[in-house]
Amino acid sequence: MDIKEFRELSPKELDEKLASLRQKLFELSRQRAVGQIEHPDELHYVRKDIAKAETVKRERALHLHEAK
Repeated sequence: MDIKEFRELSPKELDEKLASLRQKLFELSRQRAVGQIEHPDELHYVRKDIAKAETVKRERALHLHEAK
């Protein structure tokens, strides 16, 4: 997901997306631990998406980027 897409989400949608990304990261980490992960590079992309979502939350908290 692009950061622009995260900025277009409402605060509630952003929180829901962040929760689902964290759940996905947990599941992928568990799969990696037991050797069942099909796409190991997906862990990288999920972590990056979590960072983007957290960045948007922080921008909103500091009023750096107003939601449109």
